[in-house]
Amino acid sequence: MKAPIRVAVTGATGHIGYSLLFRIASGAMFGPEQPVILQLIEAPIEKAIKALKGTVMELDDCAFPLLKDIVKTSDAAVGFKNANWCLLVGAKPRGPDMERADLLKDNAKIFIAQGKLIDAVAADDVSVVVVGNPANTNCMIAASQAKRLPYDRFTAMVRLDQNRAQTQLAKKAGVDFTAIENIFTYGNHSPTIFPAFAHATIAGKPAEQVINNDAWLQGPFYEAVGKRGADIIAVRGTSSAASAANALVDHVRSLATPGSMHSIAVKSNGVYGFDKDVWAGVPVRTTSPGRYEVITGYSMDDFAKFKLAATNKELIEERAVVNML
Repeated sequence: MKAPIRVAVTGATGHIGYSLLFRIASGAMFGPEQPVILQLIEAPIEKAIKALKGTVMELDDCAFPLLKDIVKTSDAAVGFKNANWCLLVGAKPRGPDMERADLLKDNAKIFIAQGKLIDAVAADDVSVVVVGNPANTNCMIAASQAKRLPYDRFTAMVRLDQNRAQTQLAKKAGVDFTAIENIFTYGNHSPTIFPAFAHATIAGKPAEQVINNDAWLQGPFYEAVGKRGADIIAVRGTSSAASAANALVDHVRSLATPGSMHSIAVKSNGVYGFDKDVWAGVPVRTTSPGRYEVITGYSMDDFAKFKLAATNKELIEERAVVNML
């Protein structure tokens, strides 16, 4: 059997974290032959620590063959120690009447501290995935603190947007979702995210040709992907959790599988017209476990360029807010 890998998870007992941990331990994320050690990090408050203890009890009771050890802690330095993967799920949520700028500033403090600690104590081969919102900018903040680790070790999750786009196209076309390929999501994980339908195929044919409805693609489809989270809150009363955890499993599994083509948020370096220093969702191809190359060959029509400019503007504005700290 392979040597265990260490997987650190922040916000381990939150809605997303709780939905995630059992899938990691079962092998869904890293495969049926990869043992894992979970390093679970929670806030140093009594309620969270008590919930973490109960979650660990449940993990023990599942008797997962691949789960070789569990570290539970409120000390992030302990939780990130020697981690091969750091999944930054926890973040301060937006409260009632809270301005987005205030949310950005509060989370900046969290991700500055986490970025420094990961750079100091994580394994040399560590990969960092940011899920806590605003994910793109939080990822940028964490990466900015790294001195030892290169910036390409830090990615943010836009896979939930890709999964949402894939399902919406499949439903519209009346096909199984596996028939949808090359649907990538660009920009910020927010209502401005752009699902590039012009690049997608349905059963090998151009999606635009199969659906043959530009008004739907540029309107209801585009809006449904970006606003899906708000729609779920309106119906269910709470934010997406299981689907977000599933997207994180997909994100890591694709990033660990050479040859996979998928959407992640990375330092843009100016591709597709993004500001070179923002973290933007783009299509990538995994080259080796945890490593990737950005796919740069897709052309953009005027509609796509307009939407990319809007999401880029939002990312620049977020960066400006945190730069004021």
